[in-house]
Amino acid sequence: MNDTVAVTDPASLPALPGRVLSPQELHAWVAELAQRPEVWESLVRHDTGKRHYASLYRDGDIDVWVLCWNVEDDTGWHDHDVSSGAVAVTRGAVTEATPRMGSEAVSRTVGAGRVFAFGPEHIHRMGGAVDGSVSIHAYSPPLWRMGQYSISAGGVLRRKSVSYADELRPLTDA
Repeated sequence: MNDTVAVTDPASLPALPGRVLSPQELHAWVAELAQRPEVWESLVRHDTGKRHYASLYRDGDIDVWVLCWNVEDDTGWHDHDVSSGAVAVTRGAVTEATPRMGSEAVSRTVGAGRVFAFGPEHIHRMGGAVDGSVSIHAYSPPLWRMGQYSISAGGVLRRKSVSYADELRPLTDA
């Protein structure tokens, strides 16, 4: 089944192999897409009062989003279920933190022109490091479900399954 929902003309995208991409392939593909602002620039918005995200392209093998960030934006801890991903920062900078059991999370700032990729086992949280930042995210296979995480005061980790279309934000533990 091919459920293509294209926000952009597929011919304007970097070539796709017609199969699920590895993290390394996603890294190279999203880096090439980042160099084509005429394809994604029209989806950039910073006037919504919150993190803005827009679907750029989706087919049976890949899911591509444009995300617009400000410093108060925070996805909360999450995974991408069975999907690998890659992120290209095209403007400003974003933060990425990965959790460490028994110690502080490891955080980094990823600036414009940088790309990183990860496999489906990756748990992280992202935020804007600079107001007006923009990043392009590609996932393969396409996102359907994601996991959001909360950690109780007693250290209990809980996962909540959410739809790919739900907005990610920090969860509070009840």
